[in-house]
Amino acid sequence: MEKRILGKTDLNIAPIVFGGNVFGWTINEQQSFEILDHFVDNGFNFIDTADVYSRWVPENKGGESETIIGNWLKKRNQRHDVVIATKVGSDMGQGKSLRKDYIINEVEHSLSRLQTDYIDLYFSHFDDESTPVEETLSAYETLIRDGKVRWIGASNFSAERLKESLLFSAQHHLPRYEVYQPGYNLFDRAEFERDHEKICLENDLGVITYYSLASGFLTGKYRDEEDLKKSQRGGGVRKFLNERGFKILDALDQVADKYHTEQASVALAWLIHHPSITAPIASVTDLNQLKSFTSAANLKLMPEDISLLNKASVY
Repeated sequence: MEKRILGKTDLNIAPIVFGGNVFGWTINEQQSFEILDHFVDNGFNFIDTADVYSRWVPENKGGESETIIGNWLKKRNQRHDVVIATKVGSDMGQGKSLRKDYIINEVEHSLSRLQTDYIDLYFSHFDDESTPVEETLSAYETLIRDGKVRWIGASNFSAERLKESLLFSAQHHLPRYEVYQPGYNLFDRAEFERDHEKICLENDLGVITYYSLASGFLTGKYRDEEDLKKSQRGGGVRKFLNERGFKILDALDQVADKYHTEQASVALAWLIHHPSITAPIASVTDLNQLKSFTSAANLKLMPEDISLLNKASVY
């Protein structure tokens, strides 16, 4: 499988990233191990998680996803063959924070749960506008110097704060956010394309997208209100059931039929082929769904396919 360099890092990644938010939420540890084994055996190598996954589940405290990944890494014993990204800054019970002392403390919990002595890519999960960018970047400087973090990234930042952080890094020789992680997909295009895409291209940032399948809407399995009952995540799909959403599904159907593949594969391939995107993040909950990743990675969309999808999803 053709790999891609992530921004200006030395991380060589397959074109689809596994989203670890499902671990400890919609699938248990045994199911997670099975899916991760097949994911890596099929040539993929990048797993994305966060300290807060999956704190929203009743009885969970956060850290469940990292714990499952850590147990899998220990069992698999191939830490250097996979790229692990996790995040800091979400509310773990004390509110959102990117203060230096908070980051320095929280990374130890993530390292312990992941059963590793380093994190390949550490994200500021959400901006903390009450903390100066200098303080946050100084924390990362310490972690990189100590070998606990290799590269850093940002997610859910305003364009202004992302630019401020990049400028401050350059002016003061501090570690730089090398990767940006936006919510971006065929339906939700406007914010990234309007606010962040130019910054990412001008600064050679790697971009990995979350919500790449719009909470499952772009798989094509949700076509009406009745379909929303198919999954725990169905309620989050209702907002896509409108005229524009149905146009996008129609275009996905056309391209999927042309290549005898699934709608999810086409939606992911559209992201893979997008000039500013390095790789989409996506999750599955069973092995059968994992086939769409391999199909997407191997799908060579033609310009007319991309044009059809772009026109259907215009905003």
